[in-house]
Amino acid sequence: NMMFRGILRAHGAVKNARPLHTLKERVQHVINEKSSALKQLRKDHGNVKIGDVTLEMCVGGMRGIKGLLTETSDLDPNEGIRFRGYSIPECQRLLPAAKGGEEPLPEGLLWLLLTGDIPTAAQTEALSQDLRKRSKMPAHVVSLLKSLPKTMHPMTQFSMGVLALQTESVFAKAYREGVNKSKYWDHTYEDALNLIARVPQIAAMIYRNIYKDGVTPASSDSLDWSANYARMLGFNNPEFDELMRLYLTIHSDHEGGNVSAHATHLVGSALSDPYLSFSAGLNGLAGPLHGLANQEVLRWLTEAQAALGKETTEAKLTEYVWSTLKAGKVVPGYGHAVLRKTDPRYTCQRMFALKHLPHDPLFKLVNQTFHVIPRVLTEQGKVKNPWPNVDAHSGVLLQYYNLKEYDYYTVLFGVSRCIGVMSSLIWDRGLGLPIERPKSVTLDWLTAQAEASHNAHHVHHKPASAE
Repeated sequence: NMMFRGILRAHGAVKNARPLHTLKERVQHVINEKSSALKQLRKDHGNVKIGDVTLEMCVGGMRGIKGLLTETSDLDPNEGIRFRGYSIPECQRLLPAAKGGEEPLPEGLLWLLLTGDIPTAAQTEALSQDLRKRSKMPAHVVSLLKSLPKTMHPMTQFSMGVLALQTESVFAKAYREGVNKSKYWDHTYEDALNLIARVPQIAAMIYRNIYKDGVTPASSDSLDWSANYARMLGFNNPEFDELMRLYLTIHSDHEGGNVSAHATHLVGSALSDPYLSFSAGLNGLAGPLHGLANQEVLRWLTEAQAALGKETTEAKLTEYVWSTLKAGKVVPGYGHAVLRKTDPRYTCQRMFALKHLPHDPLFKLVNQTFHVIPRVLTEQGKVKNPWPNVDAHSGVLLQYYNLKEYDYYTVLFGVSRCIGVMSSLIWDRGLGLPIERPKSVTLDWLTAQAEASHNAHHVHHKPASAE
């Protein structure tokens, strides 16, 4: 079919086009190519059926419903996440690393998510410099964060800090001035990069205000995004810098249907600016069934270690896991709504731990749980995926490097997730995606549909009467 070949050629041109001078120019080029392909696809094949919706999907959290267009990443149930087609091991191998380091720089991933291209080291460094230039914090945001009570959860403070930055929105100002729709992506891009540049400082200030002396160390004009965040938190350890680079890369994006990505997309579809949209995403991330799970994992592990001792047997651990389940509680860090194998984000953190902290008692416990928990959950028979997800490992690594305040861990997740959801928001506006408005139904309507289906099935299978 000539039309599909044309669209594929356009897609190929996007993947293989000669890189343009700046990131923004490259993004504009790729958006122009893809938006043309999407318009043609909608025009010629807008009525093509892409799936069926069951009653269970409707009431079961919309699991499996194909209803979102997300370009930045795709989640395969068996392979895990792919960022623009690249697996996590491929990203670790191909994306530029810091001088003397091995882990990928999140700035390189941002370039990849926005363009589909693996950037050069020079392009990655240029993006680092651009983010440093954009990172100046308005005084009123600093004052607000300093005024908040230490008892307020760090994620609540994070969301408030992002909302306070909304005064700086380039998109909101341009929209009020009547900007043309074709330029929405441009102003969204400016807001998104400004926000990505500033979230580490907001997050660091929250950490220093709640847990330390309230003084946030200055950032450096020579460090990358992750290392600067580490310095502002108060850490000066090259190994911790590497952990931050890995952590902030792998937590960035997980296709469009997870709560934080979907909430950001949904609010953004109303043309709420990136600050309002990301604050909504953070509020979703703060939920115990989403980003808050990583602190729940560490809490469970430390309680298990306290009950079982620093050295334990698989038999005792198995008994402890069963006692958790029999008490009506979940074992955090295991299972996933989409994945059906071990999360590759877990695996790369495990490899980091084997390299840098193989003898840490808490890592040894995590290692044991990897062998015990899937077996127990499989025996219990209530979960489709008994394997560990990203949350099962991250807290242990942070604890080892002395970042022990686990109420703060979801803030780290949010700093990383900003890269993914902001990249997607730029693409939402670039592709001209409309306001999201799915149809809801009532329980009576579902019941009527079920009865009608049952009756039709019964009539269809009714045996012929004897003559």
